[in-house]
Amino acid sequence: MSNRYTSEFIKGIFKENPVFVLLLGMCPTLGVTSSAINGLAMGLATMTVLIFSNVLISILKNVIPSQIRIPGYIMVIATLVTLVDKLMNAFFYDLYKVLGLFIPLIVVNCIILGRAEAFAAKNSVILSFFDGLGIGLGFALSLTLLGGIREILGAGKLFGMEILPSFVNPAVIFILPPGAFITLGFLMAIINKVKQKRNKVKEG
Repeated sequence: MSNRYTSEFIKGIFKENPVFVLLLGMCPTLGVTSSAINGLAMGLATMTVLIFSNVLISILKNVIPSQIRIPGYIMVIATLVTLVDKLMNAFFYDLYKVLGLFIPLIVVNCIILGRAEAFAAKNSVILSFFDGLGIGLGFALSLTLLGGIREILGAGKLFGMEILPSFVNPAVIFILPPGAFITLGFLMAIINKVKQKRNKVKEG
């Protein structure tokens, strides 16, 4: 893997993380992360659509007229989302029931359309693949982390398994909608604090 491919892959996880840095895709981030498994499933579904949409749009960038490129991109994305929706319904029905409306809403996820317009439409297929993989993995890891913390604090579990002693009472608020905002806020505060310390070290 060349340095350019590695860079495109890594930036989506750290430097351009869609959740903790760019603050994109907040609807599924806050809506489905009541548990680690829900966050992971939503993240992987989004990553799958992102990778394939990047690749297809990079292939078709010279075929789709510039005047209708946005509707064209949305058609590609909607087709991929429909396939993911049907596959999840067929093979992962329990998760499909939990995620519900959020799967079709991947079509309007600004991360996917944004990468299609800003990157895939201007770069090669291989670079677009690694960009989609990096951004998608960054999104999936962020949702899994957020869901895992909320599940531990709110239910005493992780991926459905009991991990807190029986005498510890979980704070149920963390698996309720307000818990998503609280957890995301604390995580972003921690990340920003770490960045500030790193910048001070570099400047010093």
